[in-house]
Amino acid sequence: MKFSDVFIATAALDLFGLILYAILLVAFVPLKSNTTSEWLSYIISYLVVALVVGYVFALNIQQESRIRAVLSITVLSSFLAIFFFAIWIANPFVSPWFKDSLSSSINTSGWTDYQWSAYTALFVSLDVLVGFVLSFIGLYAGSLLRKPKKT
Repeated sequence: MKFSDVFIATAALDLFGLILYAILLVAFVPLKSNTTSEWLSYIISYLVVALVVGYVFALNIQQESRIRAVLSITVLSSFLAIFFFAIWIANPFVSPWFKDSLSSSINTSGWTDYQWSAYTALFVSLDVLVGFVLSFIGLYAGSLLRKPKKT
């Protein structure tokens, strides 16, 4: 795969993943508690979008080693996710909400700045790891659904 194909597949994966995540979040918030609806939306959206993107880009993925092509798309998507989460958490409007939601679920009284930053790094790492695994599985399975062209 050329880098332009990897870039377009990554952009499609992340953009449509965020759009579907927002739609599912609106649909699931009345059904489950706040954290459950967020994780459920995250898992479903990235798995479904990765399946679709893997199917659409299957012919490009099949040009070389399937695992290498899927891995390159997934790694680039994970780097973009790290930057997205870092910007999201550094947002002055989100940071107090993040601390309030954490304080309501866990007793955080007396946490030092180091403990807050460690939990934030753990949160970002967990989100990126789950997104990496779901994207890899979805892209690989989606690329298997489309048969290669006969020459």
